[in-house]
Amino acid sequence: MNVYLGKNEPSELKARLYIATGIALSIFFLLVIRLWFLQIFKGKEFKELSENNRIRLVRTIAPRGLLLDRTGTVVVGNRPAFNLAVIPEDVKDWGKIKKVIPHIVHLTEADIEGRLQQAQGRPPFQAIKLKEDLTWEEIASIETFRIDMPGIVLEIEPRRVYSFGEAGSHVIGYLGEIDEQQIKKLKKANYMLGDFIGKYGIEYQWEKYLRGINGGRQIEVDAIGREIKLIKKITPTQGYTIYLTIDLETQLAANKAMQDKVGAVIAIDPQNGKILAAVSNPSFDPNLFAAGIDKEQWNNLISNPFHVMETKTIQGQYPPASTFKMITAAAALEEGVITPSTKIYAGESFWFGNKEFRDWKAGGHGIIDIHRAIVESSDTFFYQVGLKVGIDRLAHYAKGFGLGRKTGIQLTNEKPGLVPSSRWKKETQGAPWYEGETISVSVGQGYLLATPLQMLNAYAAVANGGKLYLPQLVNMVETPEGQVIWRFMPQEIGRIPMSPANIKIVRDALKGVVNENGGTGWPARVPGVEIAGKTGTAQVIKLKENAPRKKPKDTPYEQRDHAWFVGFGPAENPEIAVAVLVEHGGFGAEAAAPVAREVIKAYLKSKLQATIFKTPAVNAAENVNLEESDIND
Repeated sequence: MNVYLGKNEPSELKARLYIATGIALSIFFLLVIRLWFLQIFKGKEFKELSENNRIRLVRTIAPRGLLLDRTGTVVVGNRPAFNLAVIPEDVKDWGKIKKVIPHIVHLTEADIEGRLQQAQGRPPFQAIKLKEDLTWEEIASIETFRIDMPGIVLEIEPRRVYSFGEAGSHVIGYLGEIDEQQIKKLKKANYMLGDFIGKYGIEYQWEKYLRGINGGRQIEVDAIGREIKLIKKITPTQGYTIYLTIDLETQLAANKAMQDKVGAVIAIDPQNGKILAAVSNPSFDPNLFAAGIDKEQWNNLISNPFHVMETKTIQGQYPPASTFKMITAAAALEEGVITPSTKIYAGESFWFGNKEFRDWKAGGHGIIDIHRAIVESSDTFFYQVGLKVGIDRLAHYAKGFGLGRKTGIQLTNEKPGLVPSSRWKKETQGAPWYEGETISVSVGQGYLLATPLQMLNAYAAVANGGKLYLPQLVNMVETPEGQVIWRFMPQEIGRIPMSPANIKIVRDALKGVVNENGGTGWPARVPGVEIAGKTGTAQVIKLKENAPRKKPKDTPYEQRDHAWFVGFGPAENPEIAVAVLVEHGGFGAEAAAPVAREVIKAYLKSKLQATIFKTPAVNAAENVNLEESDIND
């Protein structure tokens, strides 16, 4: 049978053939381009991804450097800790992991979800920590179930150990997990999410020396992420060892003396600026942070009404009270307002205009000179002297002693305190200065504020003959191989505005405060060593007109005065200066001076080995003029 195809059919077929051929060639061409893109352009990337299914890099965290005290005793070290982690790439059943894990370790499903949420954006082959520092029971349980839960791993890393807990935590500081902002800021330092970094104190300030260099292991794994063999290993390098200026025995003595007290103790070598002890109380245990502090623990710390996280030695700003009388005396002597032989009547009150300014001592002190005024801590003597000096000259000398500015110690958030002047009040309050305000400042009250470290540095300068040193906390930095890369050098930051003759006058008076009849600082006495210093009682609330001053025990806690003692010893060749501030402690002699005594005893122990330490009692023969009211300042 013949079929008629039509006269145009061959050309139509030909066109279709061309179209089909074009489509086939286009598809082939696209396949070639795709293969080129995958194999040539993206070949390296896919090769790495392929290798990651078989070969994995596991970081080995370097141990942080040790912190040692000035004698070489380890204050902060390291220990191995086991962490529970998950590698998302190896997980076959997330539901099973989230269900089983809470039954074998102390973790909730919400905790697991939270950790996974925080780790979003990480490569899937990078381990995510679920829980740090497992117990032996938890480790055993995980090992039992791990074969049934691909992706779950146990990691070993060094964990910080703060051997002496709360003692010195505000100086040593603590660690915390690094956040994204810090990672961006420290991009070149190769930190990763989950790493711990110094957050405060020495741990923060010396982070780049303490951190060390991480190592790693290149391992081959099977399909469920189990290690088959080790291919390559790079050993981590421990961080540098830091020798602190802190004397551990003195630090522990200061911490013990401040138990059940709120406040600060700080001690320094007045000859060079080395910090020997520093306690802020109440304190915290930095071991809580080493494993990652939980929300409840953190809330307990920051909600504590006594401000646990405040470093009171450098951040607490208090009226220096009678400890400031030394500076008022210096200003008066240097300006010629008084001489060592000038005598002034110091009664039980001083009237200025229609306002009465009372002395702490009923009946007053009689006619006295500058020596007895410091020894007995006469308020009315210094009211009159302060008025003659004037606020601006007082401010000049206060700043010359280092008040009103940061000392420069290498700790974060140091406060500058406040030295008021007529210009300051005009600029900040838009009001003139009144002479009645000078009376308050002359005895360390009013607008005047200082930190314990500032007052300590001022007294240390008097102790050493006039030099203000930069307070320092580190003696030496040493590599793991024993090479010293940094060593302490004293740094003089100023000279107090006093002549050697006037320094001697003030030093002799400070010695009398502790050792002479009628001196307010006798509770600071140390058998076998002559101590010099000054007590202070800083008013928290203003006394009502004609109201008698109550004893601390009869006053609500928050209304009690702050107690001060600042001093040094031995008086003639000082080796240690100490400042003590007890918040709402009452009288300086009763609350602060005994603390200073214990700190000085601990540091000078080698000089006192032949002496039996005991709390000095008032000797009736030596202190026939002392009454209970004589130790109120």
